[in-house]
Amino acid sequence: MALILVSVMLPAIIGFSLLAIDMSRVNNLHNDLQKGADAFALAAAAELDGRTGSWARAERAMATLVANESNFSNAGRVGLTAGQPGGTQRCNSAGSISWCFLKAIPPNDGTIITAANQTTYLADNTPSVGEPQTRFIQVTVVPTGFAAIFPASFITAGASDGFNVGAVAVAGFNSGVCDFTPVFICNPYENDPDGITLEQAVSNPALHRRLIELRKVGNGAAAGPGNFGFLEPPEGFGNGAQALAQTIATSRPIGCYSSDGVTTKTGQNAGPVQDAFNVRFGIRAGGSHFNSPEYGPAANVRKGAAAGGNGNGNENGNGGGGGGQCPSYNQLTFGTPNMGLPRDAATPNMNGRMGDGNWPLFTEGLTPGYWNTNFGSASFPSSWTTTKPTRYEVYRYEIAQGLVGTASAGGETGTPPNSCQPPVTTVDRRLLYGAILNCNALEAQGNDLSGHSTNLPVEAFGSFFLTEPVSSPSDDGSVMVELVDITGRGGQGTLDNFLRDEPQLYR
Repeated sequence: MALILVSVMLPAIIGFSLLAIDMSRVNNLHNDLQKGADAFALAAAAELDGRTGSWARAERAMATLVANESNFSNAGRVGLTAGQPGGTQRCNSAGSISWCFLKAIPPNDGTIITAANQTTYLADNTPSVGEPQTRFIQVTVVPTGFAAIFPASFITAGASDGFNVGAVAVAGFNSGVCDFTPVFICNPYENDPDGITLEQAVSNPALHRRLIELRKVGNGAAAGPGNFGFLEPPEGFGNGAQALAQTIATSRPIGCYSSDGVTTKTGQNAGPVQDAFNVRFGIRAGGSHFNSPEYGPAANVRKGAAAGGNGNGNENGNGGGGGGQCPSYNQLTFGTPNMGLPRDAATPNMNGRMGDGNWPLFTEGLTPGYWNTNFGSASFPSSWTTTKPTRYEVYRYEIAQGLVGTASAGGETGTPPNSCQPPVTTVDRRLLYGAILNCNALEAQGNDLSGHSTNLPVEAFGSFFLTEPVSSPSDDGSVMVELVDITGRGGQGTLDNFLRDEPQLYR
């Protein structure tokens, strides 16, 4: 009876065994293909920063950074490869895969991207338009044949024992920064008449040292190149002007912002904000604000303030005629015989708010130079005589060479007054960090940057060097800065510690 039962059940046992083996083989094949698609998509997504050449860089990443193979197909063990067609088309194929660059994906994961609805999600086919739009890439592995051991024709006459197995993956790039101040700055090189880009501005010395005058967006004023405003502070900091000022003044900001979208919070009272900038120079308004060490001044606060320039002469500050800057602000007097970092000789750019980069480092004729006024015959890098440095480079050189305490011709030093909080040395307090927005384009799309706008895409995150204190508490007070660095392509790498670049799989 046992033999009879075994004989009757044997075909079923063998059939189920073959099905189990086939299922294991096809699952392993699909797993190999899916992991390959995921790896290609992630490698490509890491390059989708919206900048020129991102499509070509994504293709190069897939072709050179990923090594995968599949098993159990009709071809046996096969390597999965990609190629570099040139990055000129939004959809292309090479090697074992095809791909499309997408500007969006369906909000519902159950909605499949097909040939019928693909145009809704594809980036523009012109790279100059499509690359800034691209946020995702869809990678499809060319289906490969699979031959089953189980004879399907045994069950259904004419049925095929083989079929194709493929895989699809969608990945995107999410970039952001943490520990950043809640400030946005309108791209000073947006639609530049000379075609200059942010990347060129931080890499070309002649452009890098241009002084930029920032003005606050507010009271309905249009946000154009060179204007600045404020972002929504992190939760827990409050909504008032003073709370906003504290998030700007602190040396330990906790805000995180994504390049996919930021939210503006403009129109705040400018008075405390002026204090928030100036406390970095050891200039602090009266009252109880900014009294803890996290609001201490920079290690180098040389600014050209005259002795007794605080208006009441109640202290000599750093003992070298720097003016009594703490604890009360009042009004400092600037100018000779002391000299802060000078402005450019001319301002031919950005409607008179961006200099030509020619600032008086050394005395020329009757024009006094910053170095001669403050450091006399002290040595300096020989390269400065052929290629003028940025103000930030000079500022950092003073710190590195121990020149901060050197008195100028008028007696000022860069050492903060004794009455200030201890200087902050863990971060560079003279650097202002902010999100750089293409404000003209955003306002043309109907966004009000002088109000409350959400999901504004960020061109880059940047750092700016504060060259002098903010002189006016009113909304038209200027903030004088040099562009130091940006994130992303063209950046110099000084902001890498703030970056949070995260390519991730979405499908």
